[in-house]
Amino acid sequence: MIWYPYEQMKTMKAPYKIVDANGVYLYTKDSKLIDSVSSWWSVIHGYKHPELNQAIISQAEKFAHVMLGGLTHEPVQKLSEKLQSWLPGDLDYCFFSDSGSVAVEVALKMALQYFMNRGEEQRTMILALEHAYHGDTFKTMEAGDDEDYHFVLKAYGPSRYVVHIPTNIEALEKAFMKYHHRLNCFIVEPLLQGAGGMRMYDVSFLKKARELCDRYGVLLIFDEVATGFGRTGNRFAADLVLPDILVLGKALTGGYIGHGVTVANRKVYEGFYDDNPEHALMHGPTFMGNALACSVALKSIELFEKHDYMSKIRRIEEITRREMKDLSDYRIKEIRIMGGCVCIEVKDSASLKGYQQFAYERGVFSRPFLKYLYAMVPYVIKEEELVKVLDTMKEWFN
Repeated sequence: MIWYPYEQMKTMKAPYKIVDANGVYLYTKDSKLIDSVSSWWSVIHGYKHPELNQAIISQAEKFAHVMLGGLTHEPVQKLSEKLQSWLPGDLDYCFFSDSGSVAVEVALKMALQYFMNRGEEQRTMILALEHAYHGDTFKTMEAGDDEDYHFVLKAYGPSRYVVHIPTNIEALEKAFMKYHHRLNCFIVEPLLQGAGGMRMYDVSFLKKARELCDRYGVLLIFDEVATGFGRTGNRFAADLVLPDILVLGKALTGGYIGHGVTVANRKVYEGFYDDNPEHALMHGPTFMGNALACSVALKSIELFEKHDYMSKIRRIEEITRREMKDLSDYRIKEIRIMGGCVCIEVKDSASLKGYQQFAYERGVFSRPFLKYLYAMVPYVIKEEELVKVLDTMKEWFN
């Protein structure tokens, strides 16, 4: 029996069974659905892309996977080289893992051990944001502030190692003033907080965070698992403000295979580069640097560049703003748009009950949660397909 995610198995509605997928469409036995959420924001090139398919097939004919312990291979070397040249600043050192959550775990471990290696053993605390989501593993849940995981607080009590603040500069400055000597890192989903409610904030907050991290010697971590590869309208938020550690996942492989990478700058890397074996980063996911994942990630980045995906994302935002500008309803609290993301926040979650089936009957797959009805479409979507997604959202409120 399958145990499904984020569901009460006793009361859950039967999931839609997908038998095929192509482009922006998912196919059930009886229906054709535009995937408005890109399989949790990852399938940026759409489904069954011939070049991505071929990248997997070509690599599989050689080998699918070898461990990175004592071995290496060309796809992981090429992907590391590509990311080194493609990412901003000196974000040059790639540690691969098998999911975004694990990649964030690695980042948090890096930040803590960086200071332990330096003998600064008082720096055990993490600064994070209210409404943060960084993954479902235990340390990422602790760093996050997702109400679905507050059962952990009931079991263990509030964390002594994490401080959460809102996205305003006054709170940021107060937190650094109070805790800077104990902080090892400040971790954020930059510009766009995904699972916390598609909350959007200004780059000025990140600029101030960079300034304070520099002043107090704290590492700045950008969790761009969801925001990377154009979702905020920027290639990466790291292009605007440079973090010490950058975490990527989801769209890294075009949504084809689960994989993540934690990319450190030179300062962080050199904090582990030592004759002392105890200063090594002791982490090693079995499937890190998987050859299939690296091969498809290389092709995904190539497509992103070759077909000027940033112009596609700008067009998605332009169409979305045009189509949503006149939407108004007493049930709606706010409409937020940024890059390839649109979110309608309602005042009462009951207002969205039944929407998924409503959308299904109109040829759209959607998965609203709590008080948030959103779309994060594949970047290859055509204008008429995007308008259909947005019209379905609007029709719900008519």
